[in-house]
Amino acid sequence: MFTISKEFHFSASHVLKGLPDGHPCGRLHGHNYVLILTLTSPELNNQGFVQDYGELKRVKEWVDTFFDHQHLNEKIAANPTAENIAAKVFKKFEKEYPLLTKVTVKETPKTMASYERKS
Repeated sequence: MFTISKEFHFSASHVLKGLPDGHPCGRLHGHNYVLILTLTSPELNNQGFVQDYGELKRVKEWVDTFFDHQHLNEKIAANPTAENIAAKVFKKFEKEYPLLTKVTVKETPKTMASYERKS
């Protein structure tokens, strides 16, 4: 099995709802997010790629328009956690990129959440 990943970066704010009083994520705050798309294939195409990275340009354009410097509570119907952001991106692009198997969202260098295609 062959796997590729590509990172996309954006900065955005959010407030997480339903947390205990005093929880820092319950206040307005922001992150410099890293969004990682993973594509997997049992074989390579004629050029020797899983998929040409250039073909993911549409993801960058969408991320730059939809997420970058936005307030995520206004962009996602669910609580804008890293988990829900990953699911939103996966569902947005799974038909356009059938080799997409996982979307990972990093809020910090030490924390991440992923949404993966069901086996």
